[in-house]
Amino acid sequence: MTETVDVVVAGGGVAGLVAARQLAHLGHSVLVVEERDALGGFVGSHEVAGVELDSGAESYATRAGTVAALVEELGLGSEIVTPAEAGAWVAWNGGAAPLPAAGLLGIPGVPLADDVRRVVGWSGSLRAYLDRLMPLLRVRKETDLGDIVRRRMGRKVLDRLVTPVVAGVHSADPSVVDVHAVAPGLTQAMTTQGSLSGAVMALREQAPAGSKVQGLVGGMHRLVEALETDCLHYGVQVAKGAAVTRLEPVAAGEGAPDARGWRVAVDDGDGTRTVTCRAVVVATGFRPALALLRGALDEAASASLPADAEWPDPASVTLATLVVDEPRLDAAPRGTGVLVAAGTPGVGAKALTHATAKWAWLAERLPAHRHVLRLSYGSRGAAAAPGAGDPRLADVLRDASALLGVPLSESDVRGFSIVHWHDSLAFATVGHRDRVRRALAAVAETAGLDTVGAWVSGTGLAATVAHARTTGSQLAAELRGQPRLD
Repeated sequence: MTETVDVVVAGGGVAGLVAARQLAHLGHSVLVVEERDALGGFVGSHEVAGVELDSGAESYATRAGTVAALVEELGLGSEIVTPAEAGAWVAWNGGAAPLPAAGLLGIPGVPLADDVRRVVGWSGSLRAYLDRLMPLLRVRKETDLGDIVRRRMGRKVLDRLVTPVVAGVHSADPSVVDVHAVAPGLTQAMTTQGSLSGAVMALREQAPAGSKVQGLVGGMHRLVEALETDCLHYGVQVAKGAAVTRLEPVAAGEGAPDARGWRVAVDDGDGTRTVTCRAVVVATGFRPALALLRGALDEAASASLPADAEWPDPASVTLATLVVDEPRLDAAPRGTGVLVAAGTPGVGAKALTHATAKWAWLAERLPAHRHVLRLSYGSRGAAAAPGAGDPRLADVLRDASALLGVPLSESDVRGFSIVHWHDSLAFATVGHRDRVRRALAAVAETAGLDTVGAWVSGTGLAATVAHARTTGSQLAAELRGQPRLD
């Protein structure tokens, strides 16, 4: 690490790397400080049974084309792939069936469709159809997704369709999820369409054609490798196994006439070094980010940050990966995976991804009849220490057998791995957007300080990449013409 750079980026996840790359492309010297020994944050990789697999995010949302544009710039455009058309299933106490085709977050757009009736039965479909007949009355601003679905379509739709999808995507119950954060425009469309199902169909029609998610041949971790390579090519310094522990403003006149900047304390394991810079981008997880920001902001701005108690509990997700040999899985009996309704007996997992059924490139790389299964455990607020209460191989095999309808045994297993993701982000709960707005407003009061990451941009690579690129460009413009500190 050099002692003086234009910008220090605290955190080497995708958001931090995208911001660093943007700043470097615009001519600024950048140092990325990452506490782990590997970059990428929740986009990681691990080897199971001799195959390199994604250990975190495995795909990205195609909305706005944000991620695809970045992938193209990094020279991986020809490696973009779409998942198999088979789609996912949902399992509940008493059965399993494909998720309805015309839906949004599990909310059916056509309540009487055959695929909806197969999950919720005639009684559930008829109750959901009442949404088309009920007047749309509003006596308060609606934010609670679960309450909206329950009132408009009934308990079966909420429990068997919406809750499994929202839990799988956001690791939260719909009752605490802000509809404006996870389904922007839904309540407004309800007003114009006169029903929830009508709003769902209207939003689906507005969505761009094509698959809703895409991935990369070889796995999404290749995005991180390409970002790191590009950053290094443009002179970005990367310090792994190091952490930013303190941010201290540099008063005007220190370092250079009329210059303002920061002293950044970096602990690299062998001691603490001080790096002086013109600006800082905080790109860590939300709890470490809040701690750094509170220490960097002046008293008034720090006081305007939402208090720690206002933020929701973090998520703790455990991913269990199985590599098995089983010819009966060749037919993808449950499509690309299964989401699990709460209370499903004998199943501890909340979701299963049949990766070799979902991604053709992965199936092609493996021997005949070999399959990769990924099961997720845990939820919002479950912050056990890594290793505490991990699902055993026998537990994972039991869950996979139940969800896929194919009995699996230890003799079928060729590889098994457990990966933990803790303290991932502040979820899109009711009030989340207001907390983020207040946090960003407080940060904006301080020149040369920004923050990026899923906790402020929203869940998913599309939102994270878009916000990080914009932040990098805006910060570069802010620094343009200002005196350097060297």
